[in-house]
Amino acid sequence: MNSISENKNLLRKAIRQQKKLVGVEESKSKAEIVFAEIETMESFKQANTVLAFWSLPDEIPTHDFVIKWSKSKRLVLPVVVGDILELRLYTGTKQLEQSNHFGIMEPKTGMVIAPTDIDFAIIPGVAFDNKGNRLGRGKGFYDRLMPQFRNILKVGIGYEFQLVESVPVDEFDLPVDMVICN
Repeated sequence: MNSISENKNLLRKAIRQQKKLVGVEESKSKAEIVFAEIETMESFKQANTVLAFWSLPDEIPTHDFVIKWSKSKRLVLPVVVGDILELRLYTGTKQLEQSNHFGIMEPKTGMVIAPTDIDFAIIPGVAFDNKGNRLGRGKGFYDRLMPQFRNILKVGIGYEFQLVESVPVDEFDLPVDMVICN
């Protein structure tokens, strides 16, 4: 294993340990602050079709945001299909099923949306740095998806401890445009 891979795994492990210390109420209040900032952004206000994600228990919670904004915008969630992310329109919690990939809840029905139709993207990550470098869970799904977007704002979100001084990257890792952590 090369040193970049080793450093990525060490950082994932360190962040995983810190996530265990975040309580449910703290998690919800931090999410409210992160999403309040997103909601004030002009590019979000102008967006018709927004890519988000249905958060895992160890991620900053996105469920309330997705449910709220699905009433007035086209909210799209990723579905793992082989080595790619297929983007599906979110139409309610009843359509979500747990996937075999990380246990993520994914829409099993709903219209497939082309990446070029996304106007604003909220991107998960294990860690970010101030340059927008992003460490994912290691499968490269978002690194393969992001080049398909038009010229849109890609915002990484997380807890404050997920914003680190430097994220180890290789030539396949793509940055986000902005990071909002609390």
